[in-house]
Amino acid sequence: MKKIILFFLFISITVSAQKVDLSYYLPKDVSYNSAIPTPASVIGHEVGEWHITHDKLSEYMKVLAASSDRISIEKRGKTYEDRQLYLLTITSPKNHQNLEEIRKNHIDATNNSNVDVSNNKIVVYQGFSIHGNEASGSNAALAVAYYLAAAQGSEIDDLLENTVILFDPSLNPDGLQRFAYWANTNRSKNINPDPNDREYSEIWPRGRTNHYQFDMNRDWLPVQLPESKARIATFHKWLPNVLTDHHEMGSNSSFFFQPGVPSRTNPLTPKLNQELTKEIGSYHAKALDKIGSLYYSEESYDDFYYGKGSTFPDINGSIGILFEQGSSRGHAQETINGVLTFPFTIRNQFTAALSTLEASRKMRVKILKYQQDFYKESRNSGSNKAIVFGDEKDAAKSFHLAEVLKNQKIKIHEVKSDFTQNGKKFKKGYSYVVPMNQKNQRLVKAMFDVRTSFADSLFYDVSAWTFNHAFGVDYAENISLSKAGKEITNLKMKQGVVSSKSEYGYLMPWNEYYAPKALNEILQKGIRAKVSMKNFTNGNTSYDYGTVFIPVQNQSLNASELYVFLQNVAKNSNISMDGVVTGLNEGIDLGSNNFRNIKKQKVAMLVGDGITGNDSGEIWHLLDQRFDIALTRLDMRGFNRVDISKYTSIIIPSSYNLGKSAEEKLKVWVRNGGVLIGYKNTARWLARSKFINLEFVNAEVAPAENVTFENRSLKSGAQVIGGAIFEADIDRSHPVNFGYKNDKVALFRNSTMFIIADKNSYNNPIQYTKNPLLSGYISKENAKVIGKTIPFKTQRMGRGKVIVFTDNTNFRAFWYGTNKLLMNAIYFGDKM
Repeated sequence: MKKIILFFLFISITVSAQKVDLSYYLPKDVSYNSAIPTPASVIGHEVGEWHITHDKLSEYMKVLAASSDRISIEKRGKTYEDRQLYLLTITSPKNHQNLEEIRKNHIDATNNSNVDVSNNKIVVYQGFSIHGNEASGSNAALAVAYYLAAAQGSEIDDLLENTVILFDPSLNPDGLQRFAYWANTNRSKNINPDPNDREYSEIWPRGRTNHYQFDMNRDWLPVQLPESKARIATFHKWLPNVLTDHHEMGSNSSFFFQPGVPSRTNPLTPKLNQELTKEIGSYHAKALDKIGSLYYSEESYDDFYYGKGSTFPDINGSIGILFEQGSSRGHAQETINGVLTFPFTIRNQFTAALSTLEASRKMRVKILKYQQDFYKESRNSGSNKAIVFGDEKDAAKSFHLAEVLKNQKIKIHEVKSDFTQNGKKFKKGYSYVVPMNQKNQRLVKAMFDVRTSFADSLFYDVSAWTFNHAFGVDYAENISLSKAGKEITNLKMKQGVVSSKSEYGYLMPWNEYYAPKALNEILQKGIRAKVSMKNFTNGNTSYDYGTVFIPVQNQSLNASELYVFLQNVAKNSNISMDGVVTGLNEGIDLGSNNFRNIKKQKVAMLVGDGITGNDSGEIWHLLDQRFDIALTRLDMRGFNRVDISKYTSIIIPSSYNLGKSAEEKLKVWVRNGGVLIGYKNTARWLARSKFINLEFVNAEVAPAENVTFENRSLKSGAQVIGGAIFEADIDRSHPVNFGYKNDKVALFRNSTMFIIADKNSYNNPIQYTKNPLLSGYISKENAKVIGKTIPFKTQRMGRGKVIVFTDNTNFRAFWYGTNKLLMNAIYFGDKM
């Protein structure tokens, strides 16, 4: 009762008393070194008075490092918006003189179970605000860093002597800057806590995500973003024992710390991990009790998907801890608990950061021993077999999966020589062998895990992420290590090449991942290109559907210039092209009408209010970063004023309703020859608006019997597909499937939108198999419905085409296996 009274005493303070000084956050029984600059002396305002911008946050961390012999600072890379990614290392001055030896001793203990860890330092990674608009974390980092630099006394000395703190003040600089701009530019002198005020309604795409609108707290495992690559390199360099991840949640909530719901922990996570997490939680509870803050644990969130900051450590011998603070979403906001002020949210984050360090200090040997035993068991449970993955026609996809493994410090080997397993050819240079008798074999198992049965039917995030399916590569387990060649220490992508100069033409297989990048460069140069609608053989080489033919004659470049240009294209895109001496083929000849002209594309995408930010960001990133394709993003606010006649394709990411005026504008454009590509919920809008004929089917869910009021949400929640992987048959002769060598594809799905197949099989070029679940959770009701439905459909409308995908083909930047479906829709949509 006492902490509840204290809480309401705080939140009942008038908002005019918003300004607080540093003493509000700091422990009262500690003295501080006056030579250490306070945050206000550097950033020009008190912590919590304004939202910290990344430039000011960085400046303070640099000043602090220069002022304190407890702190060193390093640059680890840059964001897409060219902001520095800083890491502070905080420990005693004595330890700083010996830091590399401390690190080596720490890593040695994970490699040798005979090492005595009782005198080793515990390593704690503290990360703040990976979601930029959950800003109390990074703002608390100002006060935490000051405390660690300036606090004096035996307790701080003991902490720093026995602990190495890896301090990441801003996990998402671009998002933090975006949100700070919004909150600060909408701040009034007299803070208005009315939730309807503009300050609390951040504009699209909001500051949660990074530059390309990715939720970076889902990228710890796939490691596709520069921010993630920097922190994963630090993680594996140090193997921290504890990693904290400071977030925010809804304004009407209090404060959460892990463990999460026990039944939703990944089965690959050791039981002792959760027990230690709970013991650490007792320190959080004690600290929050002391300041009268409400909190809860074990009632929500989970430890299932290993791509989150609080869960990734759990499969790497560490302990990940999630903190969630009820958010003020600005400087102060009315909630069901009264007025929630920004400084109050910061103080809770500050308190939890210190309680983590206190727990780590007092549980040091126990936690160090846990990590040592984790890797001992991992080494002992590894088999003398291996896994292999690859694609004999696409070196790039295989390379990028190998790249993920290398980023995660997993040992990989080249294939000694070509071999066939389970009917799939694993080709040297296109395939990789991963031994299972290695230190990180538990992480390998987690990455390639296939799971279709679960203790719980609710998931905070996805229920499957199996990497061989995500990358669309062939895969086999229990391979003899005799198949492995030398270990790869310096991973390199296959060089692009043009086989020879031709006076007739060049053939570019469409199988390689970066073929769309090469085609875009060719078309932008004004070079004519054609696509094969059928298979054929030229000389002794067979070519699949979708092969691109670049004739030599009647081009803007002469034969020699064209050869030099294509050599550069092949090199830039890491693809192979063949110079040919004849147009006479087995099958269609090169002059056949079954080679269709490919248009130079000018692609646009609708963005802004009503459009899902993550989905649009993934598409933007794919075209901009992977394929160097210029993408025009048309904001819905001004869409009706834009002349869209110049665009060949317009993409609509997941959305619900774009309005009548947008509907009529798009219909005219499609009828005049445009290709409209709609994703996920956009399919329903396109069907309602008569762009395309779609018939949907829904699962029949029986009435809830013997379900209590308390558990009613569990019944409905069990029908959600939060993210699972499904198998579909594909017709490789259809342009949407050009470039795929197998007759099946793995699709990621996180919706329950099911489209009934057309009666004519040729109109179903992608169709779920009868029992399509490959990995992840689906309810029995939905499992009965999904079989034989279709995730793709196209239909003519005037001179144009309408294309819909029910599934996300570009999920989180690592679903390489289905990226080409979108590229086929762009380049070959008019041929479907």
